[in-house]
Amino acid sequence: MTRNTPLAPMMGPDAVARRGNGTTIRSPKTAELVAGTLRRMVVDGQLKEGDFLPNEAELMAHFGVSRPTLREAVRVLESERLVEVRRGSRTGARVRVPGPEIVARPAGLLLELSGATIADVLVARSGVEPIAVRVLAETATAEQLDELERMLAEDVPAGWEAGRLAETTGEFHRRIVEMSGNATLTIIAGMLHEITVRHTAFAIAEHRQVTKAEYDTLIRSYRRLMKLLRAGDGAGAEAHWRKHLDTARDLLLAGMETVKVRDVMQ
Repeated sequence: MTRNTPLAPMMGPDAVARRGNGTTIRSPKTAELVAGTLRRMVVDGQLKEGDFLPNEAELMAHFGVSRPTLREAVRVLESERLVEVRRGSRTGARVRVPGPEIVARPAGLLLELSGATIADVLVARSGVEPIAVRVLAETATAEQLDELERMLAEDVPAGWEAGRLAETTGEFHRRIVEMSGNATLTIIAGMLHEITVRHTAFAIAEHRQVTKAEYDTLIRSYRRLMKLLRAGDGAGAEAHWRKHLDTARDLLLAGMETVKVRDVMQ
């Protein structure tokens, strides 16, 4: 954090919410109030990726708290992956703005515990990606489309040759959603990304190798999507991608309809 960035005043306990019957919800601890103030500064952009928090003495004086309370607040932020603390370093806590991956692992664990199947995940993906594709068709920049074209010309073929088709096509899917600019869709897709890539890799390796003819069909489908994106045809792109994902789901689930997420994530 630059020295000319003022610290926000600490949130007060009087801002605590009340239940519908008028009773007050548990008052937050002082450490939680400090953590909440710093968290809000990250969300508001006052603290940016790579900024260092001021030293302990400055923070203690600003918030009027003890060293143990301040350190507890920093541990809260560290557990949320909002700051990174290097033990023994004199530079202090550094702000780390997390991406979708921060929720991917807990979400994957929740799916494992709930007994969710891969079929559940692929159905969810079919609900997310076509919407993102439509948005992208209507808003894409030339630079974004050029990046996707490069991935199809270089990354996906290289993945095919190296036996990493699941990973490179998975990244293509992920970037499509990310480029839509919809943060909610991007986070949901990020949660599903690792699971779908792992299952796709397993399905290809253990059940059915992708033939050259199937690979060529896949590339044609991707290029059809690119044509629709460049034409700005949102409805056409959405319909095409929904059909593409439905076909892919049928292939990836053949003989594995009851496979659980926990079986893939081991």
